[in-house]
Amino acid sequence: MKVLIVEDEAIIADHLMAIAADAGFATLGPASTMEQALAYAPKADIALIDVGLSDGKSGIQLARRLIDRYYTTIIFVTGAPEALKHSFAGAFAAIAKPFLDEDIADVLRRASQMRMAGSSHGMTG
Repeated sequence: MKVLIVEDEAIIADHLMAIAADAGFATLGPASTMEQALAYAPKADIALIDVGLSDGKSGIQLARRLIDRYYTTIIFVTGAPEALKHSFAGAFAAIAKPFLDEDIADVLRRASQMRMAGSSHGMTG
């Protein structure tokens, strides 16, 4: 499984890349803008997406494109969980910053298992 990291803070992006790699996932990115993320999108199975991107675009807008075009499994990682509607259609999960490394690794494993099982993209936690 390939995980796309979409995060505009370089330190956090590098940390997410390391967590995903340590959990056994191939990583793509990091991308800090919608344009960069869309360039990686065809190869991504799962995307860890910050809600606010450096180009002023919304991570939610990006998530909708990734789901509609590529059926990517979306996990939001955000410092502003209130910006997400709990029932965002299509997101697998949302994790608030600051996060624990194990929480990221765990949700990536669950998303990977869900994809391998062929389940829907509905939010589970």
